[in-house]
Amino acid sequence: MSWTYGAKIETDRSGDHFVQVRDLPEAQTSGDTVDEAITLAADAIKVAVSARIDHEESLGPPSAIAPGEVAITLPLRLAAKATVYVLWRGAKISKSELARRMGRSETEVRRILDPYHGTKLDQIEAAAAALGAKLAIEVVAAPSRDRIVAPGA
Repeated sequence: MSWTYGAKIETDRSGDHFVQVRDLPEAQTSGDTVDEAITLAADAIKVAVSARIDHEESLGPPSAIAPGEVAITLPLRLAAKATVYVLWRGAKISKSELARRMGRSETEVRRILDPYHGTKLDQIEAAAAALGAKLAIEVVAAPSRDRIVAPGA
């Protein structure tokens, strides 16, 4: 499951750079420069994903990056938590059942699924294993204005 979102950046006549994220309509922002807009978009994406997890709302992996979009990847811990969250919701089990499968307390599972808690990666990995998955790390290029895919490219 890749957690790299496509963000479309448009510049208006006054030079402001507006950002929209197709898969997260609530993640909209703007910046004075493209780099500032990308930085603010990364923050908006983190907030949107965290809020969806926190409120137990629908969340799926992002769709493929479209031409003209810049790729913005979630931070590692949040990407791992989002993966476990999606697996947990897909399994249609309670947090108590996940705790039972992991041999842990429900409080620990709640912390693992809490996007704001600084859970260690080995605990997140154990939750994924209890849900029948294995976490892996993917290395991707950091977002920058040089990496915006031109339309039709």
